[in-house]
Amino acid sequence: MTQAMPSIAELLPATVPMVRTLNLTFDECTATRAVLRLPDQPDFHNHVGGPHAGAMFTLAESASGAIVLAAFSDQLSRAVPLAVDASIAYKKLAMGEVTATAELGRPASEVVAELDAGIRPVFPVEVTIRRADGEITGEMTITWTLRPNRPAEQGR
Repeated sequence: MTQAMPSIAELLPATVPMVRTLNLTFDECTATRAVLRLPDQPDFHNHVGGPHAGAMFTLAESASGAIVLAAFSDQLSRAVPLAVDASIAYKKLAMGEVTATAELGRPASEVVAELDAGIRPVFPVEVTIRRADGEITGEMTITWTLRPNRPAEQGR
């Protein structure tokens, strides 16, 4: 009998404590799009009463991690996904609940083709952060790589 793999919405909070700490909610998680929400929580407010910039950064980075896991879950036996760079622009004041929507910046098939060719692929994930009224409050780009496992790590 085989046991079902946990969903990314179960896996990420179990393995990344900050996802649990911030009570992030998974609205959607596919290989092409991930949508996570940060509830309005006074413990994570900044000096003007909205979500702290660090909480929004974590929300966006977590959305990017979710899509990377969804898009490349079939590659995890041979490569480890790692975030290598991130930049965020805060566009408007965020108040209340905010949502981060992540999308791959390159087709997953191109990334896997590079991995197949022995090239360590690098690819962006673009994330948009919105208030409940739909206004964009931030944009983030996270650069990821798939680091091939060393031979001793294969099959773990």
